[in-house]
Amino acid sequence: MAYDEGLAQRVREVLADADGLTERRMFGGIAFMLHGNMAVGVSSDELMVRVGPAGYDEALAQPHARVFDMTGRVMRGWVVVAAEGIADDGALDGWVEKGTDYARSLPPK
Repeated sequence: MAYDEGLAQRVREVLADADGLTERRMFGGIAFMLHGNMAVGVSSDELMVRVGPAGYDEALAQPHARVFDMTGRVMRGWVVVAAEGIADDGALDGWVEKGTDYARSLPPK
């Protein structure tokens, strides 16, 4: 499935000054990595966010967030945010920050 290039560009703009940023095609979309650790990704018109185990329940409680279930197996520590939840730049910034905060907490790969 193709990903929303407009959303990917919005994420690029949020991450423009991020140190160690790379992009990789993954999950039929595009993943944004910090020092080799995935922070967020775009699949279709949704945002995948790596929030980690400690931030998982809180992230799931947010509007428009749901479990990340790619192959019928729930991936704890990850959420998917529907397009409605990232429609405005402030909301997108907040979700990208959650993902980058967690990715930065991990050792570089």
